[in-house]
Amino acid sequence: MAGKLLLEVVTPEKLLLSQEVDEVIAPGSEGEFGVLPGHCHFLSTLKIGELRYRSGNNTGYMSVLWGFAEVTPTKVTILAEIAEKAEEIDIERAQAGVEKAEARLKAGTISSELKEAQISLEKARLRKKIAERARRGGHA
Repeated sequence: MAGKLLLEVVTPEKLLLSQEVDEVIAPGSEGEFGVLPGHCHFLSTLKIGELRYRSGNNTGYMSVLWGFAEVTPTKVTILAEIAEKAEEIDIERAQAGVEKAEARLKAGTISSELKEAQISLEKARLRKKIAERARRGGHA
């Protein structure tokens, strides 16, 4: 496995991905970070965002909603509360989620309702973006 990393993405329900990759880019809570083979050990919390992983000329995308990343020189383990592969996201359902979250945000009057609506909107927009990217063949 020289020159490769093992990427594992785990949710409470299952092992979602276990694949050798050349590079991983993850949504750290302090900002996006990239990992190449031989990277130093570290732990990071994750925020809502896009996980990208490259193997050769192929790039994969996932939505990740909170969690932790453990990095070693040969492995990246993502422990996510929720994660979805781009190709498994229904784009029409994602668009409906964006619209519903936007409506909730407009209707919210209590600060806790507003915060919850903002998080829902962020999650829905992320899912839609990643689903659209998968349909376009992975181009930004």
